[in-house]
Amino acid sequence: NATSGFRKTIEEEFSAIYVFNLRGNQRTSGELSRKEGGKIFGSGSRTPISITLLIKQPNHAKKATIYYHDIGDYLSQKEKLQIIANFKSIENLPTKILKPNIEGDWVNKRNTLFDTYIEIASKKKNQDVFFNINSNGVVTSRDAWAYNFSKKKVEGNMSKMIDFYNNEVDRTDGDLKKIITDNQKISWSRALKQSLKSRHKRTLNKDSLVISSHRPFTKQYFYFNREFNECVYQQPTIFPNNKLNNKVITIIGIGETQIFSTLIVSKLIDLKTQYNCKCFPLYYYEKNENKQNTLFDANIEDEYIKRDGVSDFILKRAVKQYGKSVSKEDIFYYVYGILHSPEYRETFANDLKKMLPRLPLVDKPKDFWAFSKAGRALADLHINYESVAPAKGVMTLYNTIPQEEIEKGIAGKKLDAINYQIQKMVFGKKKVEIDGKNKTISDKSTIIYNSQITLTEIPEKAYEYVVNGKSAIEWIIERYQVKTDKKSGITNNPNDWSNEVGNPKYILDLLLSIINVSVQTVDIVNELPKLKFD
Repeated sequence: NATSGFRKTIEEEFSAIYVFNLRGNQRTSGELSRKEGGKIFGSGSRTPISITLLIKQPNHAKKATIYYHDIGDYLSQKEKLQIIANFKSIENLPTKILKPNIEGDWVNKRNTLFDTYIEIASKKKNQDVFFNINSNGVVTSRDAWAYNFSKKKVEGNMSKMIDFYNNEVDRTDGDLKKIITDNQKISWSRALKQSLKSRHKRTLNKDSLVISSHRPFTKQYFYFNREFNECVYQQPTIFPNNKLNNKVITIIGIGETQIFSTLIVSKLIDLKTQYNCKCFPLYYYEKNENKQNTLFDANIEDEYIKRDGVSDFILKRAVKQYGKSVSKEDIFYYVYGILHSPEYRETFANDLKKMLPRLPLVDKPKDFWAFSKAGRALADLHINYESVAPAKGVMTLYNTIPQEEIEKGIAGKKLDAINYQIQKMVFGKKKVEIDGKNKTISDKSTIIYNSQITLTEIPEKAYEYVVNGKSAIEWIIERYQVKTDKKSGITNNPNDWSNEVGNPKYILDLLLSIINVSVQTVDIVNELPKLKFD
């Protein structure tokens, strides 16, 4: 999207354009990353590279003819450089002629059918949409300070920063040129500097300490406060306090190269819960300033008035098409179900990278209910993931206890003595023959939890469930490790969360649950009605 105007301009200003796409986009992951192949400039480059020739004939009045060649999938850096050398000249480059569309797409074009569907949400008022409200996730500009697996540490870190900030207000008298930029004392941002410039003092608010969905299937304590969060968007309307419940469908935002994904959560959302995370809530809440409600508002004495996130427009359409029993909650889960449809994601892959989803209302009532019920089942799995039973068939091996004792159930006391704390989980290793050579590669059927515990027999199917570019299992491995932030020096230890919830096995239980969540998600998605798009 960002360069569509540039593409339109050079198409007008030049007579011929040659584009040799060398790929190499390593801001991707998984299979998509492997397809992109080697980085043209080695470790110093993560962005895709192309050789582009712009040719201008002075008397040429028409738009440029665009000649294009894609170097291909799965090529190493060495192979790509050899291909470039072999061509020698642009004259030897096999090309096809591109026909840009009106939006300025050259290669990954949108599907015109997409525009005929209903927008999931819109910034414009009085639009026919699925949701009345949408929001980005929170941006803190100081995650290391504002998030932690330990509530006490978040409180301590933020208290330390606030004290330093207040001292800076006094010392500098609002002069930004005098501020101390010590990353181990404070994380400055545009809004915080403006606050200092206005000489505003701040105090720690313990009510701002909440539980958030920091990353997929990863909860952390969070200091949710406008004064120290750079952008909160509509999140205070969606999650105004800890007492009010909500469910929120999140999706990857516009501009990401990752494959589209969706995830439902019931806690406050960070912008990176998914890339440029966009959120669509079941409800939103308005402050009841004067306690004077209309006849249609429930809980008159409450501090907040609950409103429906799902629009009246879409309810009216769905009732007309599927019957009077349809509720807004049914539509909410229908959206979650259809966003998981493989056919929908594949057909509109390019559109979903460039704009918010537009969704069809399927023709058959039975298909609507199938998507809605599947969406409800997926939501139950993804919100209540911590309580899902361990995956069947996955073996948990305790190196200090003979397997026969585990199987006979006589190792209870020994299991109680096991150390369940982690430093960093890693995949197992296995040796394979590639191109006649023995190589060691990751064995994803095995996860080494710590020096005493290993998980084996993890089904390959479990890795098919991908959120925000990684499998759910890989999110657990990545996020649940002890990390020290380089700038601030703050350590975030997931074992602290286990202590907070009073379960030393929390992380192990979580991993086993997520494996099962992943397998069940794949099974539900495979049973969704098959959509056909003309």
